[in-house]
Amino acid sequence: MVRLSDLAAALGAEAVGVDLDLRGAAEPGSAGPDEIALAMQPAFAEALCKGGARAAILWPDADWRALGLEGAILAPRPRYVLAGVTRVFERPPELASGVHPSAVIDPSAEIGEGVAIGAFVWIGARVRLGAGARVLSHGSIAEDAVLGANALLHAGVRIGARVRIGARFVAQPGAVIGADGFSYVTPSPGVVEEARTGVISAGEREAYVRINSLGAVVIGDDVEVGANACIDRGTIADTTVGDGTKIDNLVMIGHNVQVGRGCLLCGHTGIAGSAVIGDRSVLGGRASIADHAVLGRNVVITGNAAVSGHVPDGRIMMGYPGVKRDEFIAMFKALRRLPRLLAAQKAVPKSGASD
Repeated sequence: MVRLSDLAAALGAEAVGVDLDLRGAAEPGSAGPDEIALAMQPAFAEALCKGGARAAILWPDADWRALGLEGAILAPRPRYVLAGVTRVFERPPELASGVHPSAVIDPSAEIGEGVAIGAFVWIGARVRLGAGARVLSHGSIAEDAVLGANALLHAGVRIGARVRIGARFVAQPGAVIGADGFSYVTPSPGVVEEARTGVISAGEREAYVRINSLGAVVIGDDVEVGANACIDRGTIADTTVGDGTKIDNLVMIGHNVQVGRGCLLCGHTGIAGSAVIGDRSVLGGRASIADHAVLGRNVVITGNAAVSGHVPDGRIMMGYPGVKRDEFIAMFKALRRLPRLLAAQKAVPKSGASD
């Protein structure tokens, strides 16, 4: 149980009314008497009255007494406060400290203090695992990989050879960090190279030859990687991800890519090899970045947009292919007007027509 005053202190917010004991948080309409209702906007007031909550998180000037509450927390920035609430009531993965009997750990691996390693985990030669790290069932960490303190690898995460990861890393189930890059070449110019000239010749094609990945992946502190996301190792130099970057489910980061600090990469984003993503950039769902493209700092690529070239600092890109926001809006407005323009054109009598 958590006291209302303690919850408010953890959120840096103001508590008013009775200092109740709370066991969790709930939506306004379904909250019970020992749960705090998340009613952080006036639109939730009606639902709050239908639930059984005695306390709620409300907007700053809310009249909590008029809403029939015994206590409340007044929150100026609702979504930010929500992050704090979920931390307080978080239910972390259940994993006993120590090493499960079924885990296989190479004798040369260095395991830090307070580490928890789950069932059927494999840890390779010369791995270094920081203090307080947790590795859930069926995970694997290949040779010479390094994970910082308090890392959390959920079930089935794969960490490749020579990968280096900072502190407080989180990887959701099925993430793969450090697979080989998708890089192939033909002995003579192939169909892709010919396509760039606009002419593809007929005839048989030579087999693709693999370009091996000699680099690794280097990830900073406080990075999170979503379920089934993939980050490929570099060809020669390392693929890099900066401090504080958050990567959603099913994101693909190709070989040699450099992702800056504090970036947000939403689900199904694809970044092709050797692209550069500047600090604090945001890539919306299903955004795609072409190989060798360079994005500046504080760039926003909206959902489904595709970028094939360089983008300067602070620009918003929309559409397929991606263009500047204002240009895209103008194009979209023109496209919506097109049916009316065509209808108006058809209504105009043809010149020279007889009466």
